[in-house]
Amino acid sequence: MECGLDRFFTWEEVQKHCTRNDRWLVIHRKVYDISEFSKRHPGGARVIGHYAGQDATDPFTAFHIDKTLVSKYLNSLLIGELAPDQPSLESWKSKLITEDFQELRALVEKTNLLKPNKLFFAGMLAHLLLLDAAAWLTLWYFGASFVPFMISTALLAIVQAQGGWLQHDFGHLSVFSKSKWNHIVHKFIIGHLKGAPASWWNHLHFQHHAKPNCFRKDPDINMHPIFFVLGKKLPIEVGIQKKKYMPYQYQHKYFFLIGPPALLPLYFQWYIFYFAVQRKQWVDLAWMVSFYIRISLTYIPLLGIQGFLLMFFLVRFMESNWFVWVTQMNHIPMIIDHDQKEDWLTMQLHATCNVHQSVFNDWFTGHLNFQIEHHLFPTMPRHNLHKVAPLVRSLCAKHGLEYQSKPLFTAFADIVHSLKDSGELWLDAYLHK
Repeated sequence: MECGLDRFFTWEEVQKHCTRNDRWLVIHRKVYDISEFSKRHPGGARVIGHYAGQDATDPFTAFHIDKTLVSKYLNSLLIGELAPDQPSLESWKSKLITEDFQELRALVEKTNLLKPNKLFFAGMLAHLLLLDAAAWLTLWYFGASFVPFMISTALLAIVQAQGGWLQHDFGHLSVFSKSKWNHIVHKFIIGHLKGAPASWWNHLHFQHHAKPNCFRKDPDINMHPIFFVLGKKLPIEVGIQKKKYMPYQYQHKYFFLIGPPALLPLYFQWYIFYFAVQRKQWVDLAWMVSFYIRISLTYIPLLGIQGFLLMFFLVRFMESNWFVWVTQMNHIPMIIDHDQKEDWLTMQLHATCNVHQSVFNDWFTGHLNFQIEHHLFPTMPRHNLHKVAPLVRSLCAKHGLEYQSKPLFTAFADIVHSLKDSGELWLDAYLHK
């Protein structure tokens, strides 16, 4: 090593540096001090901090499409490497599973499964814009009576839901080879077509991918334990501590009241504006304002203010139900626990399941029915996820890892069943332990 960086570390030394202000991590056996850089990390301080004291080779490879550019940042953070007698992974991670997955990753790159079909994404954007136009034309031509009003509302709800899946593609850098262009289009779709800040999505979603279903690291399960108790271990912990923020034994019932309607224009709408202002994301804020100006000028002349507000509320209600059921079906029924520091493949398989492929399922879920493959290869264009699925399934069978795939409505039902089971575990611990 150069520049006096011929320092060698043991895993024991690396693992000590995992606090808020003192963070080291390992990538390809190189040791990096990210204590200060994490505050400037483009993906956010939390997502990189979740790997403090750990090997981060696989998530680093999974998230970054321009390794050369990122390496320029890493070079200034390099402080040494693992000692020759140290394994490349922590002792509790499977070397065989990791090596086999990295071989699969190399095959994926070699066979161009990470290469997007730009016509596919152009078609997805075009179908959104056509539906958006059809929603307005329906009211303009047929008037604002009940039937055209509801047709227009349904079309707008489809635009919002499908726009959510499309912004997800650009947010994951799945469309263009340069991060810059992905970010620009991402801001347009989530900001101008949906009215939300790209920075907010990035802040939350990359944490979710880095440590899915890990309590205090995956923000998607932050509803535990305030609103729900989740998984099989965490409810017992809450019960033993005699905590009862909600009547969790009924959470599978009140989920329908506070889960699917989560994106209604009340708290959520206020919060995303607050997020953009508080973090001084002025570009995001401008895109968001452009959405509200556009949709107001488009529909208030046809519906009046009251009619427009009713339509907007109904659109968000339909979109919210669609979004919540689809995004939770892959994770809530799976293992939810504290960070077990598992290897990349094992962690994603424990936290994620698939839904069977069909033309409708692919469209309805934005290909998030292939959630396992998406989590393993987050920058892979969604139209290629079905191609890598047999290879992932084979790798899981080789190592005895359960690969779950189920029908769509079974996946929906499993959300409710898992909430019921978790509530019962909490109640038993709360009353008897």
